[in-house]
Amino acid sequence: MSSDIVHGKADVNGTRLHYVTAGTGEPLLLLHGFPQTWYEWREVIPRLAEHYRVIAPDYRGAGDSARPVDGYDKATMAADVVALADVLAPGERLRVVGHDMGAFVAYSVAAHHRDRVRALGLVDAPVPGTAAWEELRSNPRVWHVAFHGARDVAEMLVAGRERAYLTQFYELRAHHPHLVMPALDVYLRTYAAPGGMRAAFEAYRALPQDAEVNKGLLRTPLAIPVLLVAGASSNSAPLLEAMGPDLGPDVSFALVEEAGHWIPEEQPAAFLAALEPFLAQA
Repeated sequence: MSSDIVHGKADVNGTRLHYVTAGTGEPLLLLHGFPQTWYEWREVIPRLAEHYRVIAPDYRGAGDSARPVDGYDKATMAADVVALADVLAPGERLRVVGHDMGAFVAYSVAAHHRDRVRALGLVDAPVPGTAAWEELRSNPRVWHVAFHGARDVAEMLVAGRERAYLTQFYELRAHHPHLVMPALDVYLRTYAAPGGMRAAFEAYRALPQDAEVNKGLLRTPLAIPVLLVAGASSNSAPLLEAMGPDLGPDVSFALVEEAGHWIPEEQPAAFLAALEPFLAQA
C-alpha cells in the first residue's frame, strides 16, 4: 500500500466518521461494502491516488466510524459522506464509486445531491427500488438480506460467532477465496467489537425504506455518466447490465472475469482497467 495514506476522523452530520485520504487532485469518493471497511480499496488506492485525491471513509456504523443507534437509511448515510467531502474537498464535485452496501449509499449521494456528483460507479449491487433489486431479493443466494433484517434475532445468533459467520459470508461470494480471506482479520477487528454487527445489520434493515425512497428518485434519471461493474461469477451480473436504462441515459457496463462479488480485492488490476478510463472521461 502507498505510504501516503493518511487516516483521520471528522464529526459530520451528527456522527463521527473515520476515513483515509491519499493523493491530490479532484476528489474521488470510495464507499466500501459489508463486511468490509475502507480497507477493501487497499489494492487500488495507490494507483487511483496518482490522479485523484482519494477519500475512502468507513461509513456510519462500520470500521472505526461511530456506531449510532439510528441513521442507517441511505439518504442519511449519503448526507454523512457528502458532509465529509464538504470538510475535505469543499465546493468540489465528486466522482463517487461504491461497492455492495457502499453502492447503495453511492446511488443516494448521486440522486439526492445531483449538483455535487460528476460521475457514479456502482460495483456488483443493484439499486434498491429497481426491478433488478426485486429479482435479486428472490434469489436464495441472498438469503442474508432477510436474515440481517430480523432485529435481535440476527444479533443473537451471530454473537460470539462473528468469525465463523463472516468467514462463510466472505468465502462463498468469492471466485478466488484465497485472494480475499487474508483481509478477514482486519474486518473482524471492528465487526466483532461491541455494536459492530448490530450497526451492520441496521444498514440492511433500512433497505425497504431505501427502496421506497429510490422509486421516487428513479423517476428523474441521473444526468451524469454511470458505470456498472459486475464479477463474472456473481449472481448480480445479468441484473446489473439490465438495470442500466433505469438509472439514466449514459450508463455503461463492465464485466470482470475471474471475480465474484469482491471485485476490488479479487481482481484489482482488471477493476482498474474498467474504472480508470471511465473516471478520466467524466
